[in-house]
Parts: sequence; structure tokens; C-alpha cells
Amino acid sequence: MHHRVAIIGAGISGIGMAVRLKQAGIDDLVLLERNHAVGGTWFEHTYPGCACDVPTHLYSYSFARNPSWSRLFPRQDEILAYVRGVADDHDVIRHVRFGTELHEARWDADASCWRLRTSTGELSSDLLVSAVGGTAEPHTPAFPGDDTFAGHRFHSARWDHRHDLTGERVAVLGTGPATVQFLPRIAPRAAHVTVFQRTPPWVLPHPDRPVPLPEKLLYRLLPPAQDLHRNLLFALYEGLGYGFHTDQRILRPLEELGNAHRRLQVRDPVLRAQLKPGYRLGCKRPMMSNTYYPALGREDVTLSTAGIERIVPEGIVTADGVTHRVDTIIAGTGYRYARSEGADRIVGRDGRTLGEAFRPSPHAYKGATVAGFPNLFLLLGPNSIGINSAIFSLEAQMTYALAAIGAMDEAGAATVEVRPDALEEYAAELDRRNAGTVWTQGGCSSYYLDETGRQYALYPGFATAYRRRTSTFDADRYVLGAA
Repeated sequence: MHHRVAIIGAGISGIGMAVRLKQAGIDDLVLLERNHAVGGTWFEHTYPGCACDVPTHLYSYSFARNPSWSRLFPRQDEILAYVRGVADDHDVIRHVRFGTELHEARWDADASCWRLRTSTGELSSDLLVSAVGGTAEPHTPAFPGDDTFAGHRFHSARWDHRHDLTGERVAVLGTGPATVQFLPRIAPRAAHVTVFQRTPPWVLPHPDRPVPLPEKLLYRLLPPAQDLHRNLLFALYEGLGYGFHTDQRILRPLEELGNAHRRLQVRDPVLRAQLKPGYRLGCKRPMMSNTYYPALGREDVTLSTAGIERIVPEGIVTADGVTHRVDTIIAGTGYRYARSEGADRIVGRDGRTLGEAFRPSPHAYKGATVAGFPNLFLLLGPNSIGINSAIFSLEAQMTYALAAIGAMDEAGAATVEVRPDALEEYAAELDRRNAGTVWTQGGCSSYYLDETGRQYALYPGFATAYRRRTSTFDADRYVLGAA
């Protein structure tokens, strides 16, 4: 079967793209979703305490306001319900092929279309949209002796709810966002938890709160009030972003807040010293929590900073020679952001995979298009996320993709492909702008950096500037191929 547009993934990105396509009059589309329900990240991530660290009013589409959020910061189940509601309200579900995993998408130059091979059959499309996102594939670091462990182990992104942690000795690998959220939930149930920390995160007080009924009624009866709240939050994040990408002196008050938060919540001076970051706030993703530090201070929770040397049947051996005997190992170690297997399944014009094109460092023009891959649009591609809500970046990229499709239709073109020189110039510009940011000069190594040390994930500027750059389609930077 042939479609005008095929979208890989039915998470919040894919559903939003489908809505915008339908609003633009493009109804011949299909979404390929490997799970049996929509939601993507928010369907797969169900660990205890899972929530978003972006306020609800920013983590929602401009075309799908929700006046009924229960908290200032949304939790996983509520975000999932929101995504499902958007899909239902805009008649997207009928376009989704559930239980369908993409095995390969290969460009057919003779037919000017994408040939897709999936777990449920083959199809083709004029245009391909990758809405996979950066958290589709968990990353589990390899250690000597991995296959010898006699206990149970899983990744936080694939939480095993059938396994009861009550009374167990639990090892937690990593101190990233997931660990900060689930550790306070599992510590009271386990007999003992050992947290293995490589680098301490910056942790700030969490301003989350319930949204009272009068506030919800105000947003429902007077939508501009919710817009005002959204705009104020957006302006706050844009202002903070200035410290990340332009003037790091602005970060000092936040660092002082983080230091005060740690002093207030961690009484043990030795533990407090172990939890002190040795880099600028923002170099790694900062966390917000009022319960993480108290959880680490429990008598039945131990922080290990020695470094993991190997895995043995009874547990984990660290570099100081200590054997930590555990029953379960939980990896809270993030995702394969820059090295997604999904990129290796997209084969472009010259037979190269997108993964190969992204080596040694991922580049995409305006985070959306890649030379050698005609009619392919990326959502949340390299250097497209600002220090704000990812939804804002998504909507900007959707606008850009729709403008490109409109330009194709107006010109009667069958293909659109960014010129290699345009991509190179854009990448060079971003690298120059990245040189003075906290992500490259903050004194840490993070998932924002690829193996070459290049910052490939975030847009080095204001989110509003990124939106302006993607508000119109710059056809002079592309080659439009005749039908």
C-alpha cells in the first residue's frame, strides 16, 4: 500500500505531526507504532515516580490546550492520557498501525518514494517522518561479567512491575533523571539500596504543586488566562536559557540555590561532599526534587562512588575492592541518543544509512533534514531542542516540514533534499555558537556531547530564534526534484 506520508512512531511527536498534516488537508498518512497503544515514551516509561520536568502548560500543544492538568508538572499517566486524548479528538487512531516495527526504510530513486519493510508487511510513501525521539532505546553500559549475575536486572525505561523489590537488596546504576524520581519510591520497600554514582547531578528544589479547582475553572472559562501562564513560564525558561548558551554568570544564583538545597537536605558532611557537583549547572541536565536527597540520607541507602569494576554472580565489585551483594540491578543509565538503532534502519539515496551519515557526529539542517535523504523529515533531530519545552521545538519543526511539503506541491516537485553545502554551513555556524556555551565549557561530559566532544543535542540559542528560523521554508537551500 502506498501513502503520501509515513510517520515512524505514535508518541507525542508522531501524534502531533499527524494532527498538523490532517489540519493541512493531508489525510493519506500512516503511523507505524511498535507498541499496542499510542504514547511512545509516556507509554513505555512507567517506573515509580515517572514525571515530566517541564511545566504542564508548556508540555502541551498550542492546538490542544488542556485546562484540566492536576499538577503544575505532569506525571506519566496524565501525559499518556493527554496524548491519547489528542489522538482521539483529531481522528488519528485510524491511521495508526499498532504492533508494527520498522525494519528498514529505503529510498527508491527511480520511483521517488520510500520503500518500508515492517514487522507486519511492506508499504511505500512519498514522504517519511521520523518521530522516534531520543528515548526510544535504553542504554545499558557493559561491564565485565555481565552475564554471570545470578539475580534479576532491568532498565528503568522498561520497568519490570512483575518483580517485587520488597525486602530485596537493590543496586541502582546511575544518578540521572529517572533515578532521581524512582529512588524515593523504592527505598522504603527494599531492604537496602546501593546507588552507584559516577557524577553527581545538580539538584534544585522542585516547585511542583497541585492545581486547585478554581484555577482549572479559570483556565476553562477564560483560556487567555492559561495562555498568560504559559507565556510567563516560557519567558522564564528563555531567560534561564541565556545563562546556558550566552552568559554563564546568570547561572550563579541557581547554583547557590542548589548548594543551599543540598546543605539543607543532606546532614552528613561526607555524603554532602560526595553529592557536590564539580561542574557548572547546566553542563549536564539539572534535576528538580524534594525527595532525592532525603532518600540518599536513609540508613538503608548507600551511595557508592568508587566506580564499577565488574559484575559477579552475587552482585557488583567496585574499584575499591568491595563486593556489593545485591538481588536486583536497576539501570538508570539513560538512552542511546546519538547512536539509535533506528537511524541504521533508514537507507538514503547513496545506500548509506542515516546512522552512517550521523558518524562521527550527527548533523541535520535546522534539526530536520539531512543531505542524501530526500523527502525525509526528522522531529527533534540534532541541535533542535531549546532550553524550553520540547513541544515548542516540535511545533516549529512541524511548521517547517509542512512549509516544505507546500513548496513541493506548488513547484510540482516529487522530491526535496537539503543541499550538502547548506547543511555544512549550518553545522559550522552551530559549532561556532556552541563554543562558549555551558554544554561545552561547563567542565563535564554529558549526553549532549557525542564521542567527538561535539554538542549535537541542543539548539545554542533562544527557542524563539529557532522558531523564527523554521517559520518559513528556505527553498534556495534545497534541491527540488521534478515529478
